[in-house]
Amino acid sequence: MNNKPLKILAIDDMPANLALLGLALQDEYQIQIATSGGKGLALALDDPPDLILLDIMMPDMDGYETCRRIRSNPLLRDIPIVFITALTDLEAEALGFSLGAADYLTKPLSVEIARLRIRNLLEREQLRRELQRREAEQRLAASVFAHTHDSVVITDSGNRIIDVNAAFTRITGYTRAEVLGKDPNILKSGRQSREFYKSMWQSLDTHDHWSGELWNRNKNGEIYAALTSISVVRDDKGSIHHYIGLSADITPIKNHEHDLERIAHFDPLTGIPNRVLLADRLAQAIAHTHRAGNHMAVCYLDLDGFKPVNDQYGHEVGDQLLIEISQRIRECLRAGDTVARIGGDEFVLLLLDFNDSRECEAVLERMLCKVAEPLTIADYAVAVSASLGLTLYPADLADADTLLRHADQAMYIAKQRGKNRYHLFDQELNRIAQIRGETLARIEIALANNEFVLHFQPKVNMRRGIVLGAEALIRWQHPELGLLPPAAFLPDIEGTELVIALGNWVLTSALDHLESWQNIGLDIVISINIAPRHLLHHDFVETLQAGFAGHPQLRPGCLELEILETAALEDIGRVTTVMKECQKMGVGFALDDFGTGYSSLTYLKALPAETLKIDQSFIRDILGDPEDLAIVAGIINLTAAFHRQVIAEGVETEEHGSLLLKLGCDNAQGYGIARPMPAADLPAWIANWLTNQEWLKKSALPSPSETGLEQESPLK
Repeated sequence: MNNKPLKILAIDDMPANLALLGLALQDEYQIQIATSGGKGLALALDDPPDLILLDIMMPDMDGYETCRRIRSNPLLRDIPIVFITALTDLEAEALGFSLGAADYLTKPLSVEIARLRIRNLLEREQLRRELQRREAEQRLAASVFAHTHDSVVITDSGNRIIDVNAAFTRITGYTRAEVLGKDPNILKSGRQSREFYKSMWQSLDTHDHWSGELWNRNKNGEIYAALTSISVVRDDKGSIHHYIGLSADITPIKNHEHDLERIAHFDPLTGIPNRVLLADRLAQAIAHTHRAGNHMAVCYLDLDGFKPVNDQYGHEVGDQLLIEISQRIRECLRAGDTVARIGGDEFVLLLLDFNDSRECEAVLERMLCKVAEPLTIADYAVAVSASLGLTLYPADLADADTLLRHADQAMYIAKQRGKNRYHLFDQELNRIAQIRGETLARIEIALANNEFVLHFQPKVNMRRGIVLGAEALIRWQHPELGLLPPAAFLPDIEGTELVIALGNWVLTSALDHLESWQNIGLDIVISINIAPRHLLHHDFVETLQAGFAGHPQLRPGCLELEILETAALEDIGRVTTVMKECQKMGVGFALDDFGTGYSSLTYLKALPAETLKIDQSFIRDILGDPEDLAIVAGIINLTAAFHRQVIAEGVETEEHGSLLLKLGCDNAQGYGIARPMPAADLPAWIANWLTNQEWLKKSALPSPSETGLEQESPLK
């Protein structure tokens, strides 16, 4: 019953007849008046009343007809109708009841009796409506109970099942008859602990409600996940009357979550943890080791020889090999240890709870032996080994990322020392590596800030007194340390991409200087040193072509590249191909530091280098060391036999030059001729240079120049 006053519609062509009754009712009800049957119908349809007082004797449409029309309208037919009439015969009363009247009031009205009878009628009408509402709710509840996709279980106050729906049978496999009177714990799977159920019942006792996930077991013994809500229904006295449990089968969702969990945290190929799960495991391992007060090893493992197997036999064989290797590694680990695949053929191992390094080493040695055992995959006999680096925590008291980096650095040292072994991270070596890293970063900044410059050391023909060219030598104009020689920074960049970046800078700068000098009438051959890594870089020839394209006025033959003899022999086929491509552009080649390598005559013949440079380590001692003298004489004779030019480095005195001329080597460079000088000083030095008079006296002696092998200088 709501608080809104009930409405009574009074239909009477003479409202004054109802005046007294209206006054008696208006405090309890809302009274609405209509003076004809038609008007009454219109008002009722517009806003149906809760009760209608209807006069029988009315012109146009009497009360009976009005009643018929009200009862024929679905919207109005259930509204109680009370006839008010002066007619007293039974026939009229019977007609009214037959038309659906709820009661009769005869005139003259007894207001108090009429008020009480109207109240009783309205109360019965309210009860009827409430009963209809409850019946509708029950029908809806029954429909939901029968047709809902979720399982419904109703238990009594003793938690014995009194009803279940069809969804319960579908999900659990139990029929209604099989579970009536049973405890719902017949579905218990054993996955939840006693404490879990204790907490659930505490929530029901305290809050009359509990919701959460349950793992249940169906009639066939299969485990399924159920998202469950249990409610307590109490009676009017507050005592528990029954329980209602609603459950949805979420097993597919849980399985999907499990799949997503595996995808997110496990390597799909090998099934072992991936990089994401490794990060979590490593954080936990550090905390555990710290609490336990023992030691942990972080190991970085990379397979030796995996790429050739993968390339030769295909990715399927490679994948099977990785699966087998990961299984072998797991077999060597102890409980609590972790192996994770972090990409390709790289694995990380976390070895926990050992007292000293010897325990760890025993595990690693066993693992390396196991990994190296041959195996057969798809009828192919394959074998790989492993290089492994490790660092020990807390001896290496670093964070997780740093521990992995240290283990990775140690792994590379294991590879450098022969593979199929392990290496323990060394803090001192790491300190040196950090210093080198800082140096490399500073060199990168210097290159970006244009802090490097070229100095040039002339090359001359001592016998003829002419300048052959100059060698470009890099220097670092350091803002704090001043001018630094190559030995102060070039060793630091060896093996890095900076070799290529710095080499390209030297090449571009040398071409810039050549163009500048040619513009003032100075034609000169400049030689530059090319590192092996630079020469064999995939785009070296294209870079050189682009350099000449940017300096189209340069004459052919103005550039010579000096390459180390030892470097040329590392990949003689590739080196020979690159040299020939460069020679098509007019670029010459010299083998630098000749005599320090171990080249055979076959290799020397194959390399298309026009010039051999005798290393200064031999030239320096030829005046007093018969062995060095013999080596130098042999190299000079060798160049003549192979029709190559020769030039001596490190000529520091007049006596050095005189002896070289006697041996047949006319070309030289060194401090005895000129020290390396800034580019701006080179043109004046060339214009003013005069050869040593003692060397000129040797011009009558036979020399390679008489055979026409000597390089002609454009300055003669």
